[in-house]
Amino acid sequence: MAIRNLRLEGDEILKKKSREVEVIDEKIQILIDDMIETMHKYNGVGLAAVQVGVLKRVIVIDLYDDNGPIVLINPIIIKTKGEKEVDEGCLSFPNQFAKVIRPAEVVAEYTDRDGKRMRVKAKELLAQAISHEVDHLNGEVFMDKIIPGTLEYVEPEK
Repeated sequence: MAIRNLRLEGDEILKKKSREVEVIDEKIQILIDDMIETMHKYNGVGLAAVQVGVLKRVIVIDLYDDNGPIVLINPIIIKTKGEKEVDEGCLSFPNQFAKVIRPAEVVAEYTDRDGKRMRVKAKELLAQAISHEVDHLNGEVFMDKIIPGTLEYVEPEK
């Protein structure tokens, strides 16, 4: 496993649409493990492959509960319900936070790392994380969606 370099604000790759994963091979498994390790190193809740420079439809999410990280390959949001204003940040935009409108609930279909097609009904933080990371796969970043006047820069701790 390895820590991958994060692609940061201004990197053109963050605006590109990711491609479907055709085969879940050893390269994809290594990518997934590296993404989980990278997300944990930077205390992230979610990470999309594009954020480590790989244009594949792979996201990892960890709510730091007892369930451990979840891996979503080729995720599709098939249903959303409601809206809520949430505080959001992004590992590709370090120390920047803003308010965004996200669905209150989402239903997503995806393939897990074992190749099984799955469905998740998500609320709260998981719904927010899935929405945020799927946006990354479509070349959208949370900065494109912020409520005007809510952007804050938080000085990193020394």
